Formats: sequence, C-alpha cells, structure tokens
Amino acid sequence: MAGSDQGKRVIVVGTRQSALALTQSGQVIDELKRISEKHGFDYTFEVKKIVTKGDRILDVTLSKVGGKGLFVKEIEQALVDGDIDLAIHSMKDMPYELPEGLINGAIPKRIDPRDCLIMKQGASLDDLPLGARVGTSSLRRSSQLKNARPDLQLESIRGNIDSRIRKLETEGFDAIVLATAGLTRMGWQDRISTNIPVDICLPAVGQGALGIECRENDEQIRELLNLINHHETELTVRAERSFLGSLNGGCQVPIGAYCVLGDEIEDKKGTRQLVMTGMVGTPDGVTLLKEIKQGTDPEQLGRDVAAALVARGADRILAEIGG
Repeated sequence: MAGSDQGKRVIVVGTRQSALALTQSGQVIDELKRISEKHGFDYTFEVKKIVTKGDRILDVTLSKVGGKGLFVKEIEQALVDGDIDLAIHSMKDMPYELPEGLINGAIPKRIDPRDCLIMKQGASLDDLPLGARVGTSSLRRSSQLKNARPDLQLESIRGNIDSRIRKLETEGFDAIVLATAGLTRMGWQDRISTNIPVDICLPAVGQGALGIECRENDEQIRELLNLINHHETELTVRAERSFLGSLNGGCQVPIGAYCVLGDEIEDKKGTRQLVMTGMVGTPDGVTLLKEIKQGTDPEQLGRDVAAALVARGADRILAEIGG
C-alpha cells in the first residue's frame, strides 16, 4: 500500500496526465507541502499519472460515451487498491456517489466558476456572427447557449484544453467554450475573449472547485487535507452536489447549478443563507428550467431546488436524454 508508518511518509498523489490536471495537482501539492512543513509533518509527495476512460475515447461526444465518472473511475480504483493515497480531481468531473470507503477529504477555495468563450473575433457572445460554429463537448453549455442564441451551430469538440484551442484555428470554429478555471490555473487568462455571465450559462456542479479524494480510514491524510479545506466552498459545493444527486444526473447531461453564500441571518448568529440556482434544459435549448432557492442546510437546499425542477418536468427531460 502507498504510504508508510506514522511520522515520515511518502504520499502518492493520483491524477490524470493532462497538462491541466498535472498543473492543478502541482498547485495542491505545493500547498500540502507548505502546510506539512508548518505543522511539522514529515511528508514527501510523489505524483502517479493515471489514464482514464474519458482520456482514451476522444472521437465520441461525452454524452454518448455513457456512464458516470469518465475522468475519475480508474483513479478511484487506484485509491481503493492502495496504489495512491489521495486523488485530485476537477470537482465538476466527480459523480455524486463515491465508491465505498472513499470520501472527499478537502475542497480547496473555489476560483472563477464561469464558462468562457475563446473567439476568433469579438469580445462577447453577441459579437458572434449569425450561425457561428461554436465548439463544446458539453450538453449543459450547448443547451444554454442555444437558448440564448438559437442561431448558433454547436458542434462537438474533444481533447485537452490546449488541443481544443488549436482546433479553433484548424477546424474552422468561430469560438470554443471552456471553463474559465482551467485557463486560469494554466495561466492562460489572456486567451479568454469573454466570460459568460452565469445568468446566461449556469456552471456545472462544482465547476471552479477541486475535489481531493482519499480513503475514509486514512486518518493521517484526512488530518492533512482538513488543513486546506475551504469551509465556504465546501458548503456551496455540497449544496450543488446534493442537487446533482437528487436528479441522479451525471456530468454529461444538461444540468447546471451555482450556489453562493448570502448575508448572515439575524436570528442565527454566524449562520449565512445559501442561495442556489439550479437548471435543467433540453439539448436543443428550447426548454430551459431554472429555480432559485435559499436555505442554511446545503444538502436540503440541493434537494429542494431539484424537487422544484422535477415538479416542472425536469425528470422527464432527463429521462429522455438518458440522464
């Protein structure tokens, strides 16, 4: 099993091998090293690159590959088997249900959750020409963009973010849609033409946040990860993931959610309202259902928003898609 006895320990970190995955894993490891030194832990870190199903199958849209956990299953298996000690994921790739014995050990502070456009010309969604070709692998993004701009031609584009940026030039797209967070972590913010407002394109569940998964019974790792957990991010992401779980939705169906912390509640000192917007849409963008609710319990809030959307027909939309 990876790792060793109490005290000195080599912690093996599992990650996808894409440039973004390695970059964000490196950033987390740097923070873990800093925290370890501060608290006197004698830990060193190694990276283990793991290829996932989502990385291998690049010629089919994600929604057609099927299954949940396309980018995490093999990494989670390595964690279960003890080949690695923790795994760093983009939270938006993580299914609601985790394998038995695994937990989310930490959710570091979230960065920009929005989607963005990288365009050949222009600086806003309105600047795209009539009938523009826009590349995205996400039904969530295409549903909302078609709702905002029915004239757009949304076409599938797969691959790592650097290869998708190249395809903007080589495959005749007018624009591609990516997560702002990924470009930010890579230091490529200057490539962003415009960030898409969340009222036009609601993010994926957990977008902009990382999930650090570990074994439930590994007390050393859990103690370490607790030191980099960001409480406010954890609360909002828990609400969004509860919403996802209530709808039994994978990451490749037209589901979006974004939760923020509101003001403190006067009669509950120190407690703050969570405000969450949830969305379910049809792939063609003709129907886009949204609900906004507030609450103090993240899991209950997620369930409440999901129930409100189901009452308006969200379950039928998802059943037709196979979500």
